[in-house]
Amino acid sequence: MSNLSGRRVDRPAIIVGVVLLAAAAVVAYDANNIHAGFTYGISPSAVPFVIAAFLAVLGVGHFVAAFKEGLPTPDEADWGAVGLMSAGLFGLIASIAFGGGFILGSTILFALTARSFGRKALIADIAIGFVLGLFIYILFNRLLGLGLPSGRIERGVLIGLDGVVGWVSGLFGSSAQ
Repeated sequence: MSNLSGRRVDRPAIIVGVVLLAAAAVVAYDANNIHAGFTYGISPSAVPFVIAAFLAVLGVGHFVAAFKEGLPTPDEADWGAVGLMSAGLFGLIASIAFGGGFILGSTILFALTARSFGRKALIADIAIGFVLGLFIYILFNRLLGLGLPSGRIERGVLIGLDGVVGWVSGLFGSSAQ
C-alpha cells in the first residue's frame, strides 16, 4: 500500500495503531464509569486514565511510524514462537479454569514462552517457572493479602507454610510461660 506521494505505508503499524487506540478508548470508557467512593488521595479511576493515555500515545506513535520513510522493513513473524506463547497462555488459563492453580499455570506459561524464544532446557525452564510461580503466589497471598487461584499445589504450599510458621512461632513465641 502506498500513500499519495508514492511512499510505502506500513500496514501492520497502522493495524497495531488502530488496536492500541481502540484499547485506549475502552480503558478510558471503563475508567470514566468507575464511581467508587474514596476518602483520600486520588480516585480509583486515575491509574486507568494514565494507562489509556499511554495506550493512545503508543497508537499515535504507530501511525507516525507507518508513514515515516527510511524505516527498516520488519522481519517475518515466527508463527511457531507465536503458537508456543499462545499455548502457554492457554495453559495458564486452562490451569486456572480447571482447578490446576496459579503455580502450575505460570510454570506452563514460563516454560513454553522460554521455548518460544529458542531456549532448549525444558526441565530447567519448568523448575524456574515453578519457583517463580511459587514466589509470586506466596508474595501475593501471604504478604499482600491478595488471593490468587489455588489448586492442589497451592493448598499444599499453604499447609506447609502454616506448619512452618506455627513451628517457628512455637520456638520463639509462646514457650516462655
